[in-house]
Amino acid sequence: MDADVDWWTHPMDARTLWIRQLHQRGDAGTLAGVGEHVVVHERRTRLVCLDRHEGAVRWDTGIRTRPYDVVTAPAPGPGAGSVLVQENDRLSCLRLTDGDGVWSVGLPRYCRSPVIAGDTVVTGGWRGYTPLTAFRLVDGRPLWRTPEPARTAKPLVWGGGVLVGSGTDVRLIDPGSGQELSRWRLPEALTETDHRPAFTAIGQDRCLARCGRRSLVTLRLCSGHVEPFLSHDADLAASAAEFAGGVVWVREARVASDGACGRLAVAPENGRVVGRVDVREPLVGDVVPVPGLVPGAGFAVVGDSGVLCLLEREGRIVHRIRSRPPGRALALRGLGGDLLAVVGRGTLRAVALTS
Repeated sequence: MDADVDWWTHPMDARTLWIRQLHQRGDAGTLAGVGEHVVVHERRTRLVCLDRHEGAVRWDTGIRTRPYDVVTAPAPGPGAGSVLVQENDRLSCLRLTDGDGVWSVGLPRYCRSPVIAGDTVVTGGWRGYTPLTAFRLVDGRPLWRTPEPARTAKPLVWGGGVLVGSGTDVRLIDPGSGQELSRWRLPEALTETDHRPAFTAIGQDRCLARCGRRSLVTLRLCSGHVEPFLSHDADLAASAAEFAGGVVWVREARVASDGACGRLAVAPENGRVVGRVDVREPLVGDVVPVPGLVPGAGFAVVGDSGVLCLLEREGRIVHRIRSRPPGRALALRGLGGDLLAVVGRGTLRAVALTS
């Protein structure tokens, strides 16, 4: 750890709180945080929980192989909270406070994308390799399983159920029973996002689905209707929109001559494009809300060279903060408050933004 690394320069102070050497390529899919805990996969077969502010190790436990997914959830009441580790053919639940194993179940190979819906875990359906399967979060007891392998985009917990879909068919299922609660028929097929999300919740009654080459549509829960949201004049990336800080952020697929891919800032109420982000290099990771730190700036993004940019709501760059020395970035994640996690080629950095 190094609490005194001067990683960012002016015009705004962004202080590196700690750096963790991962001894492998970083992966945002195996980084998860909840409350004061940051859980990260490192050293091939280790899962480590770090203190959010200090980077101190809370626990360090072994796993069998490189996990596909790491998911955390706070306890619904007084309790320890949970960490789910999805390996190739096994799903394990650890206690968040100390990393002790709670339960572990075997699964068919190539199972991934677990989601926690209340007291239930639903996993499976990636590329149509495995059935959808549900377990009780508290003890891993099986609840239900589809009779055949199912194909679905990465499921999303929304509307009192779990949203799954493939092609033009989208369903909301009850996590406890697997029964269908609602169904929508899309005008175009869901985009093939592989292990990335295709759905974005933007309200209790509204969820966006990324479909076709250039479109997003709105799923209405109460009415069961599908409504147009955005039809762009160029191809969009094969990934879901983000909903952060009251703005919908949509990735474009086109690559400029300098290698940059832009993101659109879109008004959630009407799908109108209000701006476009272009930092002259590919953006990596999330758009992270950082309200109140700098006048006019409400969001942070990072380019793959490690340049951190602060944006206004319309996507205009307010500040650029360059790393010194330059460090490649693979992803940006929010850790809550003014803290950011930057995943690098072999490191995890926690950065605090201060005005």
